[in-house]
Amino acid sequence: MSLATGDRRAALKARHRRAIVDAAAALIGESGGTAFSVDELASRADVSRRTVFNHFASLDDVVTEVCSEVVGAALGRLDALSTSADPAHADAALLDEVADALRATDFVTPLTYLTRVLGDEGGPSPRRALTLIKVFAEVSTRLTTGLASSHPEADPFDVELLVGSVMSGLIVIYLHWVEVTGAVDDVDSRETWSALLERLLDATRTGHASVASSRRTH
Repeated sequence: MSLATGDRRAALKARHRRAIVDAAAALIGESGGTAFSVDELASRADVSRRTVFNHFASLDDVVTEVCSEVVGAALGRLDALSTSADPAHADAALLDEVADALRATDFVTPLTYLTRVLGDEGGPSPRRALTLIKVFAEVSTRLTTGLASSHPEADPFDVELLVGSVMSGLIVIYLHWVEVTGAVDDVDSRETWSALLERLLDATRTGHASVASSRRTH
């Protein structure tokens, strides 16, 4: 196989995958959920049913990629983190920059979308929980790569620890936010998210030293 042929095949595969994800996003937008079949998805993407399964193991995997892109787009602010000007304070500067970026990021919009798409009828959905883990795992990988690239002076292991801690914390506060607010997008919901985020950032900064002395809040 010539190089040109290989490039054409790779480009075709990329177009098909993009078409499938875009079609799934459109169907989700129209229905407000994921109640569509593989055949409907294939028809909307103008590909065969077999092509869908050549790219994704299941419809859940397609939905996961759509949700990952929506949440990942919200984290675009994190990709713009600049390299610390003072290597001697690289770790502190890195955390400060991540904190500022998280504060500037609109999480409520994509997480409201995520909750609506995955649903929670009858209580917390195992499917939603699994998809949530997959989504944030993909975002975590991207964030780790971006931070490592923009902060070459930082220890890669420290970057992974920071990202892992923050992303795990985001899942925790997301679940609490859903319970408290019902995952609606309004002023009170956004204020609740901001307050939870500050608690996460404080715990990350202090190493959870303040947890033992904290009081339960509602």
